[in-house]
Amino acid sequence: MEINFIKYRKIYFAFSGILIVLSSVALFVFGLNLGIDFKGGSILELEYKGFRPSNQEIERSLSGLDLGTISVQSTGGKGVIIRTKEISEETHQAVLQGLGQGFEFQELRFESIGPAIGRELTQKTQYLILLSLIAILIYIALAFGRIQRPMKSWQYGLVTSLVALFHDVLIPLGFFSVLGYLYGTQITIPIIAAFLTVLGYSVNDTVVIFDRIRENLLKKEGFSFGETVNKSLNQVLIRSINISLTSILVLLAIFFWGGSTLKDFSLALMIGITAGTYSSIFIAAPLMVSWALWRERMRRT
Repeated sequence: MEINFIKYRKIYFAFSGILIVLSSVALFVFGLNLGIDFKGGSILELEYKGFRPSNQEIERSLSGLDLGTISVQSTGGKGVIIRTKEISEETHQAVLQGLGQGFEFQELRFESIGPAIGRELTQKTQYLILLSLIAILIYIALAFGRIQRPMKSWQYGLVTSLVALFHDVLIPLGFFSVLGYLYGTQITIPIIAAFLTVLGYSVNDTVVIFDRIRENLLKKEGFSFGETVNKSLNQVLIRSINISLTSILVLLAIFFWGGSTLKDFSLALMIGITAGTYSSIFIAAPLMVSWALWRERMRRT
């Protein structure tokens, strides 16, 4: 029994539209809580061996030092991550001394990044995302060069690039914007790497579906474009869902047992892969059908 994906495409578009609007509002209202990778600063991660003081006690013990805005985040049972403005090694030692009064701990890491490096990383990240989208557009346009009706090959690439950007990345960004506002979750280089991975994952899933559409179009079996798209989606549905589920199961294991530094990375991938799988099946291909129908109406008027 085939599922009629095309019939209910307006419902899928509306659902995704709501998520995109909510994500956009969250980004506008809350913004992104950028980590030291992008805005510069210092990060100190500790693990207490006995009793761990509260976040408020940690902040009070450091109040006499010139650390700028202090962010204290609990990790695990006895771990803590402290973020401050960029500090020198002398101040770093003063911080350790202040935290060590009455408590025993182990320093797990200390990193310091200047604001100039943060700005450079931000700029390079923007360039990387732009180049990735252009490469996606060119690749799909070449791969679908033999298909010119009812849509031109570059239009497949345009739909894929726009869906990947505005759906599969914007929605996870909105989610992390809310997490940053509520829990202080920061956007770091690993999270950006996760978003770029999601771009590639989503595009791969969409290309598989579009490739099946291309194969069915070349067979010229007498079906309409919408019927061909619907048939292709049913043929690849189980494959797409199974691959996504196996990926998410691995990421769940990483999220719960991979350590605090991998939690946000795995969470970003899980949200992105879920959004990407949904968009590949319910948004990208049905959007091509809507576009083709709209062009047909324009030609008739």
